[in-house]
Amino acid sequence: MCGIIGILSNSPVNQEIYDGLLVLQHRGQDAAGMVTSDGKRLYIRRKNGLVNEVFHEKNMQGLQGNMGIGHLRYPTAGSSSASEAQPFYVNSPYGISLAHNGNLTNAPALKKELYKQDRRHINTDSDSEILLNIFAQELQKCATYRVHPEEIFTAVAGVHNRCQGAYAVVAMITRDGIVGFRDPNGIRPLVYGKRVTENGTDHMIASESVALVTQGYEIVRDIEPGEAIFITPEGQVHTKQCSDKARYNTCIFEYVYFARPDSVIDNVFVHKARMRMGHNLAERIDREWKNHDIDVVIPIPDTSRTSALELAITLGVPYREGYIKNRYIGRTFIMPGQAERKKSVRRKLNPLDIEFKGKNVMLVDDSIVRGTTSREIVQMARDSGAKNVYFASASPAIRYPNIYGIDMPAATELIAHGKTEAEVAAAIGADKLIYQNLDDLIDAITTGNPDLKQFDCSVFTGEYITGESESYFTELESNRNDAKKNQDEERVAIDMSDSD
Repeated sequence: MCGIIGILSNSPVNQEIYDGLLVLQHRGQDAAGMVTSDGKRLYIRRKNGLVNEVFHEKNMQGLQGNMGIGHLRYPTAGSSSASEAQPFYVNSPYGISLAHNGNLTNAPALKKELYKQDRRHINTDSDSEILLNIFAQELQKCATYRVHPEEIFTAVAGVHNRCQGAYAVVAMITRDGIVGFRDPNGIRPLVYGKRVTENGTDHMIASESVALVTQGYEIVRDIEPGEAIFITPEGQVHTKQCSDKARYNTCIFEYVYFARPDSVIDNVFVHKARMRMGHNLAERIDREWKNHDIDVVIPIPDTSRTSALELAITLGVPYREGYIKNRYIGRTFIMPGQAERKKSVRRKLNPLDIEFKGKNVMLVDDSIVRGTTSREIVQMARDSGAKNVYFASASPAIRYPNIYGIDMPAATELIAHGKTEAEVAAAIGADKLIYQNLDDLIDAITTGNPDLKQFDCSVFTGEYITGESESYFTELESNRNDAKKNQDEERVAIDMSDSD
């Protein structure tokens, strides 16, 4: 999961891309980057770190032009090397820069194809660089002196035919405009908007609607699965469906955890979906635990607040803030390496003893992945004097790895893999654990948009819409486990130095 943004404006875009990346910072904290164009040449800045660490005044002054794209990196495999910060660039044809959110499941085969067919060298371990070169190779097949919409759409169709997995993309062709496209399953989100000013109409494409509305853009619509959009420097907007197999299989975890609550994804208000998650979970508690003795409902900040509040209202139980969050610690879930995650939990959250002492406490979180955070939080509640500690998850049990751009790693590192609800409760130290039912989770989202029929629910069901082989998962587990990640981090430590 990464954050991407592309802007074509009637004025310099560097500040707006920076502001948009800040709004999307929750989608990736490993690295940030920006490429701008003045119609003749490119200007680039990318580096490991948060947005405000990567871009300083001198960098911003050098990012010239009225067109540009930006990226926030969240690594799912491999290293945190600065060389893998995006956007990536190839000079032929036309000079293409690209930023990608998702994961290609056939990246190794594509890498071999690129070398055999075109002698293209891939310089990093990033599948995004492979995706860029596939797009460039497809565009080269129909290249003329200046690129035209139909050539763009033909190239995107070629990408769809060759690339498997998840990809939401923004790309910039140095002289010719901004491109956005989404994989035929629409797994990762992408939204388009415009803003009318006295100088003309500005255009933006981004991972989440919140990046648009915070800067005064009107949301036009989501880019549909398999669809591409091409915006010329003159402001002409061209769109086309580029796949005959397009269908919605949006990642359901976007609504559970990743997206900001003030975003709208595929015409579903994330905040309202999370409210319904809390309501549905409370109804399950009422059905299966009629004589519960819950004294207070306490959320695990921040993502679960909306669900926890609605759960408390539905149960008729007081809602209290019991954990104070240090807002200068990043999202624990997306930190690479188990040791770093565990160390960060206690630095991030501090309990208010008065809300726990002598009470039967229901803690509510959006999900339980490795169990590291949940175990620590349950122990904090006990240390603060809770009588009993119950735990509710707004999503079902996560038992399978994610292969579409989320760092849900080797199955053996997922706490619910191969375990019952009671066994997970024991593993995190809770007196009782209750998960959301998958049908209830789906209902919480489709109530907002009945046109959504299918979702990527693979982390709950183990059913993958791209049909990967068993050998793929074996290799994935060896590349994704925490021991491998820690080795990679040590190997590239020199890349993490604060140098320009």
